[in-house]
Amino acid sequence: MKTILLVGVGTGNPEHVTIQAINALNRADVLLIPDKGESKSELAELRRDIVRRYVTNPATRSVEFAPPVRDAGTPDYAERVADWHGELARQFGQLLDQHVGDGGIAAFLVWGDPGLYDSTIRIFERLRAAAPGAYGLEIIPGISSIQALTAAHGIALNRIGEPVHITTGRRLAQGDRRGDTLVMLDGQMAFASVDADLDIFWGAYLGTADELLISGRLRDVANQIVEARRLAREKHGWIMDTYLLRERD
Repeated sequence: MKTILLVGVGTGNPEHVTIQAINALNRADVLLIPDKGESKSELAELRRDIVRRYVTNPATRSVEFAPPVRDAGTPDYAERVADWHGELARQFGQLLDQHVGDGGIAAFLVWGDPGLYDSTIRIFERLRAAAPGAYGLEIIPGISSIQALTAAHGIALNRIGEPVHITTGRRLAQGDRRGDTLVMLDGQMAFASVDADLDIFWGAYLGTADELLISGRLRDVANQIVEARRLAREKHGWIMDTYLLRERD
């Protein structure tokens, strides 16, 4: 059996990496690092920086790979994601066959936390289902963008006795907002379509040297966020952001 470690490494600040994560990385024979090309080279370099800082096991080696991208030509969102996950599972299986011997350990450096708005666990469950008994799986949690967002703004995620609803930008655009709402993965800037009297706590590149933070009443700051996103995407070629929408007291 081969052991797979899914190691949450935080949102970009190498100091987010926990002692548990450092120990896991040093247990591995192979560290598998995705490189999504020039437009997102900073993400791969941040993972390399973590390896340089914390991996002291001389037997541990890094293997970089270029993951497949989702096929934008598939019109149905669920089908598009399912096909992409299938391609990733096949690629992960090939990488493990090629670089990890029986009884070996491979670690994947996962952005944020593997269990929160990340599909790596689901992808590996596909792989394990296709080869019963071939792979063991361990999850090492990490600091998520949600934690980084609330810390950066100096706020608590929830108000006393109140729930928080977590959704995506795609679903927010369809009306999925329930009280205080945390929004992930909003490439379409759906915040522009909701109640302009809400407060927003927005952050991009959380935890990195390029961190951007904007907060205030939506009617006052929505255009500022749109422009900040545009300029940041032009500069970096990519953007990862999240935000909390909160009813005013």
